Amino acid sequence: MKIIDLLKGESISLGQKPASKEEVIDRLIDLMDKSGAISDRDLYKKNILKREESGSTGIGQAVAIPHAKSKAVKYPQLVSMTIPDGSDFDSLDGEASKLFFMIAVPFKANDDHIILLQRLATMLMDDSFRDDLLKAKDKDQFLSIIGKKESEKFPDDFKDQNKENDSYDILAVTGCPTGIAHTFMAKEALEEKAKDLGLRIKVETHGSTGIESALTPEEIKNAKGIIIASDVGIEKTRFAGKRLVDTKVSDGIRKPYDLIKAITDKKAPIFKQNESTGPKTSNIAQEKSLGQEIYGHLMNGVSHMLPFVVGGGILIALAFLLDDYTIDPANFGSNTPLASIFNQIGGAAFGFMLPILAGFIGMSIADRPGLTVGIVGGFLANSGGSGFLGALLAGFLSGYIIVFLRKITKVLPKSMDGLKPILIFPLFGILAIGLIMLLLLNPPLAKLNEIISGWLNNMGSGSKIILGLLLGGMMAVDMGGPINKAAYLFGTASLTQGSSMVMAAVMAGGMVPPLGIALSMILFKKKYKAKDRQTIPTNIIMGLSFITEGAIPFAAADPLRVIPASVVGSGLAGMLSMIFSASLRAPHGGLWVIGVIENPIFYLIAILAGSLVTALILGLLKKDID
Repeated sequence: MKIIDLLKGESISLGQKPASKEEVIDRLIDLMDKSGAISDRDLYKKNILKREESGSTGIGQAVAIPHAKSKAVKYPQLVSMTIPDGSDFDSLDGEASKLFFMIAVPFKANDDHIILLQRLATMLMDDSFRDDLLKAKDKDQFLSIIGKKESEKFPDDFKDQNKENDSYDILAVTGCPTGIAHTFMAKEALEEKAKDLGLRIKVETHGSTGIESALTPEEIKNAKGIIIASDVGIEKTRFAGKRLVDTKVSDGIRKPYDLIKAITDKKAPIFKQNESTGPKTSNIAQEKSLGQEIYGHLMNGVSHMLPFVVGGGILIALAFLLDDYTIDPANFGSNTPLASIFNQIGGAAFGFMLPILAGFIGMSIADRPGLTVGIVGGFLANSGGSGFLGALLAGFLSGYIIVFLRKITKVLPKSMDGLKPILIFPLFGILAIGLIMLLLLNPPLAKLNEIISGWLNNMGSGSKIILGLLLGGMMAVDMGGPINKAAYLFGTASLTQGSSMVMAAVMAGGMVPPLGIALSMILFKKKYKAKDRQTIPTNIIMGLSFITEGAIPFAAADPLRVIPASVVGSGLAGMLSMIFSASLRAPHGGLWVIGVIENPIFYLIAILAGSLVTALILGLLKKDID
């Protein structure tokens, strides 16, 4: 642990004016707080003052090094301040202190603060070094002086530094179906825990904007192991020969310590090349159940389908907004030239929804050969009337058809391996899925879709209320998990059946949890920590944007109160949306697509009512913070 790695420019304050000891400590703690290393400023200060009571950390020679191990510290951090005219810090030699370093280390850390103290004390024994620091004109010069001195005193720590900066102890990959919240929450949790453990980590994210911070072959080669915390398919062949933990994205958020220790303690198995097409397993506990495997494959399809659904759906909704119904009611959505353009573009994007869904489910099961077969199956489901259900089945069948073809072609000569992916798999795979869809699945599923469509369009008011209550509540049960996604997929599937009221109820339910929590923090300040209340603007924005995952940190910290309160509020919002006959042709967008919502005022009332109920329930259930 090097001083130069812990001390950053924003953690330094030069040329401060003299002040009392407690004021100096407050200034240093302010720097520590701004660095993000502490979660509770008051607790950290309490620990600092307690350490000072046992003996002053003013070590003499114009130097003071206040320090503390604290539960308020998230990771080791160092801040520094200079007071050229000196301040009384009860130093051991009775002289004023001019040069201050404050050390913060987590409560469960080993002896990191002792190591830092020893290192600092060794360096600060040099009179010229202290004088140079006090005369530093800016922060860059201050850091340069420290870096030069530290490399002189501890040369072994700076050997092959450039090589170390290009390598990581652990690599990770995170991904979730929407690529918005869970992906980056898992990334942050893994990075924070690795920092606590003194490990270097790099995380590749599979988010809504694509792959970021992609892992290089050299980084993979030098790493101790790889963590995959993802609900979408990840190409794993590149990790052959490395220790691999392969698990859900939620484990990356909730169990980062267990995942990292599985690599560092060498408990994770070595990943072999021929396992890349097999079922996904979690190495931190046990193999995934069949249901978890199916969910993982489904979410891989959903994550790739969503951009087509959202982009195409909103464009189609805008077409209706821009059109004139009175011109030709039967052609509503394409009467005016501008509306027709929006409708054609949106319809083209929406038309890819089912082929993409099926294709990437197949790819998750059988890698690239499954993609081709799945896309053909999804297209046939779309054109043959079996719709969303047909595409789901086509995706899974496509993957397992390729798995079956792999097994039966093992007997072929090795010289024919090159023909398998470009001839045998696509030819026989497409033929098989085509026959299954046209002869077995499309006829009965098309009839079933007609029944569902008729039920949605003709359901009575009582059925609508129950359906809205159920779907709205489901959106808040696991906030982005399987139950939430099931409700959302039902809403998008209903759009393809011509029912837009269901989608409105689903989106209303999904907006409530983060909005309700934000409203609760505004109304009941004493029941939340200051750190939690800082997220009020973020939760409002996420709620208005239909990103239910904004409520996850609160649900994870207090599930017995937050989840029931959210479910009740979301269920109420979904039910009221149905009662008010609000409808929505756009499958996403939150408040930002209010212009295409029918009965928008009453729709906003439904969301506000659900959020207020969630806030009030939380206010009743949660206790005041001591």
